[in-house]
Amino acid sequence: MLKINNQLTAADLLARLKTFWALSENCLDSIEEGCPPGTASPVFTVQGQYTSQGWTEWTQGFQVGSALVQFDATGNERFLELGRKKTVEVMATHLTHAGVHDHGFNNVSTYGNLWRLMNEGRLAEDPWQRSFYELALKTSGGVQANRWATTSDGTGYIYSFNGPQSLFVDTIRSCRALALAHQLGHVLMTERDERVSLLQRLVEHATNTARFNIWYGQGRDTYDLRGRTAHETIFNTKNGEYRCPSTQQGYSPFTTWTRGLAWAMLGYSELLEWLATRPEDEFAEWGGSQKIETVFLKAAEATCDFYIEQTPSCGIPYWDTGAPGLAKLGDYLQRPADPFNPYEPVDSSAAAIAAQGLIRFGCYLQSRAKVDSARRYLQAGLTVLDTLLGEPYLSTDPAHQGLILHSVYHRPNDWDYVPEECSVPCGESSMWGDYHAREVALYVQRLAGEGPYYTFFGSQA
Repeated sequence: MLKINNQLTAADLLARLKTFWALSENCLDSIEEGCPPGTASPVFTVQGQYTSQGWTEWTQGFQVGSALVQFDATGNERFLELGRKKTVEVMATHLTHAGVHDHGFNNVSTYGNLWRLMNEGRLAEDPWQRSFYELALKTSGGVQANRWATTSDGTGYIYSFNGPQSLFVDTIRSCRALALAHQLGHVLMTERDERVSLLQRLVEHATNTARFNIWYGQGRDTYDLRGRTAHETIFNTKNGEYRCPSTQQGYSPFTTWTRGLAWAMLGYSELLEWLATRPEDEFAEWGGSQKIETVFLKAAEATCDFYIEQTPSCGIPYWDTGAPGLAKLGDYLQRPADPFNPYEPVDSSAAAIAAQGLIRFGCYLQSRAKVDSARRYLQAGLTVLDTLLGEPYLSTDPAHQGLILHSVYHRPNDWDYVPEECSVPCGESSMWGDYHAREVALYVQRLAGEGPYYTFFGSQA
């Protein structure tokens, strides 16, 4: 179980974050030299060098977005120019990529960051640039919303790249694309000029993810643990009926792939923040925003609690809470995770995502005057980040292109590099792990007083 440091503050981490950003700069420069225009998107490292891995194009936005986050945190305009240039050069195809559910990952990390920076006054106001970013975000939200499958109760979900039978838990963080497009006044136009509300699709997708991909230990879920998540839910495409849980990257449908858990923690926490900014009359058809908030709040609280309870004392999880080799590690939840153990890999990328989810959820509860419970989640998230900012997770080797070590991509597919002297993957980085480490570092830096509160939707334009 995560041993929460209740004395840690965001300001306490500023000195370590300064080192983090210096290391991050070196990594970004190295990747830029090693991945020239026209090469495949870097996905994860092999022996310290970023390489690609065909499946879907879901990491390029993290590569380009990392430069923008680096600028945001440090003020180094060289990275602003790099991120802006690369967004124009390589991100256009991601806007109209109809074959993936990852629009929030690719496009909110690039066009969305640029739009947010302009809203915050970090970029000079420019009507044509603003229009460019906003058109991109509207397009992305509409294309993602068009991947729609209907459930037996007449609602629906954004289906994964696996096909219309498949609801992925990680898509919850890509709902940011729909949120921004709706915020900018966009709708999806379908046959015979039918206007489809992006807000409706966001609410229905998030509600069905909470309903089918998260367990609550009661009702349908009495046999299982509260807060556990399934990577995938399978539906009958003929009638929309729920069939079963499944997984692509976890150990089994009835264990918890921890990166999927982390996506849920962060996705719902962000959506709660965004929901609070919207006018109440937008939610009349669902019984008001409070009804939706209750669903999102229940999902965020359950998943955050599960993470705290089912993660080793340092806050870094193993790749799946039911991975079979964990039984050989003894009482592994009562001590720090061991990335060099011979049985099961840890996943630092899950920790980077979860850290932000925990802190955001804490801050959200704080805004709702739930001070005691807010503190628990806030301190838990700071504790996880504190662990990531030191050895053995923060990479200090200038020859290694990764920033955060001991990330795992796809254990069932055996895609991760295993050093000769080891029996499980370790020592490598991922593009999503590094990006989310940068994102949570920026977030905490701002919490410490260095800038306004950081959200994906930025200051209201």
